[in-house]
Amino acid sequence: MLRRITVRYSRGFGAAVIAVAALLLAANAGPARAAEPIQVPVLAVTR
Repeated sequence: MLRRITVRYSRGFGAAVIAVAALLLAANAGPARAAEPIQVPVLAVTR
């Protein structure tokens, strides 16, 4: 019986460690940077 309790708690602890690691990695990733805008030449209209 002690073995089943140990396995249950070790699985829960392992899942908690993985969840915290995933949250830390996601928090440190930050937002993606936007691509540089393409410079389109603007033709001047003269009349």
